[in-house]
Amino acid sequence: MLAALEQAREARAAGEVPVGAVVVRDGEIIGTGFNAPISRQDPAAHAEILALRDAAKRLGNYRLPGCKLYVTLEPCAMCVGAMLHARIARLVYGAADPKTGACGSVINLFAEPRLNHHASVTTGVMDEECAALLREFFAAKRAQV
Repeated sequence: MLAALEQAREARAAGEVPVGAVVVRDGEIIGTGFNAPISRQDPAAHAEILALRDAAKRLGNYRLPGCKLYVTLEPCAMCVGAMLHARIARLVYGAADPKTGACGSVINLFAEPRLNHHASVTTGVMDEECAALLREFFAAKRAQV
């Protein structure tokens, strides 16, 4: 999660919402990403998507079985969908997202029995550190207005 937090700090430095993600396989980081929808002008440029793309490119396969994804904020439905298609084995996230979280806060796509893949989910890892980055970012944005 420390590496995901570092990615989130990179997002913040770039003026993006500070969310970071890393994909890990056999204890090694094989993919990294941070939020970049503003700078890339791409609504799908979430940290998780970019980390999955990076890992898939490095492995030469869009499927990532046996991989874990660490992310600082509970993923949205789009990102969970990408994880399902990539066959991520485990998701670990920090702060819950009560507005768009798709791992239990709003809906829980990983618990949907009709879907063909399920990942184990660990929540609340370093949640205070992850949430603090987001709170500070949005407080600074509000102060600019």
